[in-house]
Amino acid sequence: MVKAFVFRFSSVLFLSFFLILSCTEKEEPGMAPLDPMVAAELIDTPYGSDVRQAMDIFLPANRSQNSTKVFVWIHGGGWVDGDKDEFVQFKPWLEAVQDDYAYIAINYRLFNISNGSNKFPSQEDDIKNAIAYIQSQLSTWDVSDEVILSGGSAGGHLALLHSYKNNQNGLVKAVVAFFPPTELVSFYGFNLFTQLLFDNLLGGNPTAKPVIYADSSPLGFVTPNSVPTVFFHGNIDTVVPISQSEILEDALVATNVPHLVEYIQGQGHGFTTETYQDLIAKAQVFLDGVLE
Repeated sequence: MVKAFVFRFSSVLFLSFFLILSCTEKEEPGMAPLDPMVAAELIDTPYGSDVRQAMDIFLPANRSQNSTKVFVWIHGGGWVDGDKDEFVQFKPWLEAVQDDYAYIAINYRLFNISNGSNKFPSQEDDIKNAIAYIQSQLSTWDVSDEVILSGGSAGGHLALLHSYKNNQNGLVKAVVAFFPPTELVSFYGFNLFTQLLFDNLLGGNPTAKPVIYADSSPLGFVTPNSVPTVFFHGNIDTVVPISQSEILEDALVATNVPHLVEYIQGQGHGFTTETYQDLIAKAQVFLDGVLE
């Protein structure tokens, strides 16, 4: 079956499969007060000075600060590739099972393989700044402070890392991740591609740079107070091994963190359309149960 969405290695390390591009007309934020009774799309809204520090915001009609939850998507692409436009494919699947949600898709600075710029934690820092910007705009957008952070592959890693490590203000209430890297020391040894990637992205191997590997691994920040977590992984994933999710499951069980995990038989780093739709529906049932 044709995969609906796949993260793959680039010609050097990873290659993201670019999805349907949005044809929505851009609106400039701040031009006029937003009417909460009317849907609005704020495309390429900056949260920093770099061109990659931008987000797309999709606000529903009849929204309210009391009821409208916020679902934030972080794109994948091995920290070196990808774009927020990939969310265009996921949005209708989410809308089919979610009621009264705003959606935000985030871009962030990518590691440049050629010149070595934007090494990690540039990506982590961008997510922190993006979430801070979102928090500052909640009342302007007339949405609630119930934020669900989500992403796939590298985006799933960043979503988990922020939710477990940098969520001191409690804005993120739950996290959803598809086939995420969770522990970078073991992931380093997965194959030559991951070794080459992390040697450059993190500035060395785990022996030479133990602190950055620990600081960049969501697994090490799981505590009994971690937010409810949903994650999915294919059992034949050749990009991010399923063991990355299995060890996360073990940690969540050990700390009694509410979670939903499913391992998809016969699928790899990217699922069929039908599988995505089924998993998103299951995730929403879980989220409805843990969110107020």
